Amino acid sequence: MSPALRIGATGFAVIAVCYGFARFAFGLFLPQIDGELGLGPSLGGVISGGSFAGYCVAIVASALLTERLGARAVATGAALVAAIGMAGIALAPSPLILAIAVVVAGSSTGLASPPMAAAVAAAVGKSRQDLTNTVINAGVSAGVALSGPIALGLAGQWRLAFGAFAAVALVLAVASAISLPAASGSGRAGGLPPMTGPVLRLISASFLMGAASTALWSFGGQLVAEQMGWGATGTGLLWSCMGTGGLAGAWAGTLVGWLGLDRVHWAFLSLMAASILSVGFGLGPIPTLVGGAVFGAAYVMLTGVYLIWGTHALPDRPATGLMVGFLTIAVGQTVGAPLFRLLLAGPGVASAVIGFAALTLIAGAFRSGSAVNGSIA
Repeated sequence: MSPALRIGATGFAVIAVCYGFARFAFGLFLPQIDGELGLGPSLGGVISGGSFAGYCVAIVASALLTERLGARAVATGAALVAAIGMAGIALAPSPLILAIAVVVAGSSTGLASPPMAAAVAAAVGKSRQDLTNTVINAGVSAGVALSGPIALGLAGQWRLAFGAFAAVALVLAVASAISLPAASGSGRAGGLPPMTGPVLRLISASFLMGAASTALWSFGGQLVAEQMGWGATGTGLLWSCMGTGGLAGAWAGTLVGWLGLDRVHWAFLSLMAASILSVGFGLGPIPTLVGGAVFGAAYVMLTGVYLIWGTHALPDRPATGLMVGFLTIAVGQTVGAPLFRLLLAGPGVASAVIGFAALTLIAGAFRSGSAVNGSIA
């Protein structure tokens, strides 16, 4: 098996489990968990805030540890952290233990991505690195798309589901230890990346895209409930469409190679803006579901664009290059969610939706300086 295929398959699976199961599946099972353990709204807020903080700390730590220890050790650790966190969820006897376990499980998402970029840089040929990185990144959507049917099939059996998820994560820890390169670490961390033009433009674009994406990631369910009267089934179907559409993000590397990074960046920002308008205004069941699928495709494609942008901007530190874009997306989402809520409560749905669609397009003003082959000038 070629290094690209071996690392790509392992990375895709690890990212799918860490994002789809360890981080996002909790929300799908939340009604059943709340019914058994009685979380209450205050603890729910603590879990949400803790998950974000855990992700931010974990992705910075992962980039530094990958440079020091290498891809294999950190990726294996990420899968083990996911397994421990999900086992804790499955066995949690109280709301407090559950909250800790959810934060631990969710932090695995931050740990998982940087070592994958380092593994690709260390073992995959230059011509196939962008494609391999973006295929791995598309694992996010596979995990999200799978978690919905699993939640429906195991309705009410949340402890069984998370126990099974933990077992899968353990298997992937073993696969990571076998499949990923060991010696990509330099023995020391490189510290903060240089704030060059490409890095600063990456930070600006990814921040704005992350903020804009909260219109649907955080409020998509509320929007379709208010605009179209959809309940849990309709919202779940929208979520599945978003996850399935995101699988198109695996083609980000190929499209960047064909068209150049800036063209792909602008095209999918435009599609994201259109999807926010389609879902936000509730233009009908078919346009809304199609809009959800387009949003998922655009979001994962854009995260792939920022991954390529970061690894080319910092070619000697690919884990840190990935970390810069992904961390800034998360910071943007933290700022965007309360801003969208304020617009909903004040001017209303139309202003919020139009404003965030426009915010998406503003991100396109920041150009990487890439050529057709995706290199960064």
